[in-house]
Amino acid sequence: MTATTDGSTGALPPRAAAASETDSTTPVAAGVHEAAVHAVRRATDFLLSRQDAEGWWKGDLETNVTMDAEDLLLRQFLGIREESTTLAAALFIRGEQREDGTWATFHGGPGELSTTIEAYVALRLAGDAPDAPHMAKAAEWIRAQGGIAASRVFTRIWLALFGWWKWEDLPELPPELIYFPKWMPLNIYDFGCWARQTIVPLTIVSAKRPVRPAPFPLDELHTDPDHPNPVKPLAPAATWDGAFQRLDKGLHALRKVVPRKLRRAAMRSAARWIIERQENDGCWGGIQPPAVYSLIALHLLGYDLRHPVMRAGLESLDRYAVQRGDGARMIEACQSPVWDTCLATVALVDAGVPADHPQLVKAADWMLGEQVVRPGDWSVRRPGLTPGGWAFEFHNDNYPDIDDTAEVVLALRRVKHHDPERVEKAIARGVRWNLGMQSKDGAWGAFDVDNTSPFPNRLPFCDFGEVIDPPSADVTAHVVEMLAVEGLAHDPRTRRGIEWLLAEQEPNGSWFGRWGVNYIYGTGSVVPALTTAGLPASHPAIRRAVAWLESVQNDDGGWGEDLRSYRHVKEWSGRGASTASQTAWALMALLAAGERDSKAVERGIEWLAATQREDGSWDEVYFTGTGFPWDFSINYHLYRQVFPLTALGRYVHGEPFAPTSLAEAKVAG
Repeated sequence: MTATTDGSTGALPPRAAAASETDSTTPVAAGVHEAAVHAVRRATDFLLSRQDAEGWWKGDLETNVTMDAEDLLLRQFLGIREESTTLAAALFIRGEQREDGTWATFHGGPGELSTTIEAYVALRLAGDAPDAPHMAKAAEWIRAQGGIAASRVFTRIWLALFGWWKWEDLPELPPELIYFPKWMPLNIYDFGCWARQTIVPLTIVSAKRPVRPAPFPLDELHTDPDHPNPVKPLAPAATWDGAFQRLDKGLHALRKVVPRKLRRAAMRSAARWIIERQENDGCWGGIQPPAVYSLIALHLLGYDLRHPVMRAGLESLDRYAVQRGDGARMIEACQSPVWDTCLATVALVDAGVPADHPQLVKAADWMLGEQVVRPGDWSVRRPGLTPGGWAFEFHNDNYPDIDDTAEVVLALRRVKHHDPERVEKAIARGVRWNLGMQSKDGAWGAFDVDNTSPFPNRLPFCDFGEVIDPPSADVTAHVVEMLAVEGLAHDPRTRRGIEWLLAEQEPNGSWFGRWGVNYIYGTGSVVPALTTAGLPASHPAIRRAVAWLESVQNDDGGWGEDLRSYRHVKEWSGRGASTASQTAWALMALLAAGERDSKAVERGIEWLAATQREDGSWDEVYFTGTGFPWDFSINYHLYRQVFPLTALGRYVHGEPFAPTSLAEAKVAG
């Protein structure tokens, strides 16, 4: 049975579908080991050939068409939309439309209302007529789902900018939030860094309520154009939803009486906050959405498009564009060079490339130059901590992240560099920073410490994606693995992380994957960390994980997991068409658990070898990365290369680091 593309969730998830057209049942002629060696050689050559001259790797970061639609809407709002850009974006957006007229947020996923609305509006901007068959089909589906009124808040904000929705029918977001002290609920540091960077500029937009003349009506997207926003009953006052809905009503009333002087001062403070966080290349946090909203907010406050802040910001947006061979233009939500480079380095060394290979040394040089050595927003919660982390992107000194830092340290530790003292100092700073970012429960989040307030997710404004950054198993696992490699397996802080991971194991033996899809990613991260830290392969947690991975292996020998597992855990956990990256994650866990000679590993290795392309790469149309579980999915185009090479390399050459015994640590099993 293969994965459905009609959005249904009642069907049994697939177990045997392959992720490429290659016949994965073809026998591996020369034996499993020989096939793995051959695959490693080809994959190594392919990956080395993709390194930039400066030393970094970066694959495309594919998300969904809302990035492209909002880029066009921004340009329309600012009056800078060009015909060539519009046509290239429209070509990409049209190409992503499905047979039922909808757009999805991940390959093979169900149609998504807000994404379809934004794509439809973008194509209207590009000149597509509403009675064109592909547009009429989309509009019919949108109306059937409740129309614009049923879309998420962010979509209706974009429509309100052009008068297609009323500002008074949107949740209120007052700029006075900027004055809330950090101990007060709903202060801006209660939000995850990605949400914080978006919400601060949107408080200005919400206060200003701008409207640009709409270039066309959108009556066809309402179920009842005469009454586009039917009144919905409030949730009971005794519930959290009801309480926050009434809070929003109070904020709407308060808007009319807030002293103008206070509001203007709050907007100026928010603007200073935004400008202080603009990166050297003009972006904000290295991600596209905060840049878009920051440019709108500053423009509303009178910043001319020729102002240096605005000019640099607009120029940074162009760097998110990927020009495709067919003339289409895809917008990346973010770029991942640090993450891709450290993963590529790990993969190449584990695959047998000499540690002093010139390309690895060049990669190490580039990573060393990317270390963040000044405080950022994380220091609000850790004011005395010395900087030393790494970010995800080319330019993002305000928001280094714990996951990248751990993986960069693991990568640097593998390279034989000509300046070992420099490397040791950088690693020491990174380790110290990661230890200082441990949350009080013993685990690690991605960007901040103890970013676990329950209130932000309750706001009517926050109806899309995660807005807080609690600890996760995958990030914690990467830190634990790094600390163990650095000789800190017995450190009490490492032991607390291990204990947290053991307590977080699911009843079926897997771990939840916050930043990758999903239980296969979580398990593929945790098992190597625990064994590197000294847990024996016989430990009950490891055996449960092995049993689970074996139970969800596909009939073709690979592993896969659909993003529906974030919503329908029982049906989709560990289930989906086989992919190169997810097969590699499962193999990395099994190899770390001592299962090298097992039938499951042999079949997984055979699948990777059989589905490899002639040039040494793999195909992967499925999305295996996660921005927000279910809501925002990512296809990291380099995942399909680095993780299979890592798994194959460890199969051929063994585990990269000998585990450290934790017998004395007395970690509960």
